[in-house]
Amino acid sequence: MSLNAFLAEMLGTMLLLLLGGGVVANAVLAKTKGFAGGFLMINFGWGLAVFAGVFAAAASGAHLNPAVTVGLWVNGDVAEFGPGIPKTLLVVLTYFAAQLLGAMLGAVLCYLAYKQHFDAEEDPALKLAVFSTGPAIRSYGWNLVTEIIGTFVLVFVIAGLGKTPHQLGPLAVALLVVGIGASLGGPTGYAINPTRDLGPRIVHALLPIKGKGSSDWSYAWVPVVGPIIGGLIGGLAAAAMF
Repeated sequence: MSLNAFLAEMLGTMLLLLLGGGVVANAVLAKTKGFAGGFLMINFGWGLAVFAGVFAAAASGAHLNPAVTVGLWVNGDVAEFGPGIPKTLLVVLTYFAAQLLGAMLGAVLCYLAYKQHFDAEEDPALKLAVFSTGPAIRSYGWNLVTEIIGTFVLVFVIAGLGKTPHQLGPLAVALLVVGIGASLGGPTGYAINPTRDLGPRIVHALLPIKGKGSSDWSYAWVPVVGPIIGGLIGGLAAAAMF
């Protein structure tokens, strides 16, 4: 795996988290222009964040998500991860590293863009919501099920898109993410991406955010384990179906 591919995956994931976290910040933090924009605004913002990230990461195959990497890794019909990039365990781990680093950088940039609004916001839970997901009703088992189902849909359809004639490119994945958020995002905030949640949660814990409160590490395993399981199932199911 070349340095160019590593940087593409890192920068694509950085854009994903900068724009995705940014739309959440715009919708929930005090005194922003987009305050109270609602969940549908957040869904579309995340979809467009994926659109931008996928374009930027063309050299790596634009996974931007360990669940996608794992799903394609177990999918026997996928020959390589990206142009000339073999499917090996070392490459998988390298993708994970690029994705985590990119997610953390994106979260830092989002914080810098909204620094004054983080300072003005009094609710610690809303500050954390910019960085990571949290359940509407906390029930670890059912929250896990929701993340598995949402990520299964993501990886299953992405794997199928590679064998479906269309000219949509990154737009297809962007619309898929909007659809998952609008349909399945209510219970957990739809992480559907371990790095998307873990990287920014680490940043939340490390940054000197005024009045930030807890990083909710007791929940942090759900948006990591659930998407990995969903990605594995999605990748295997896609290989059997398409």
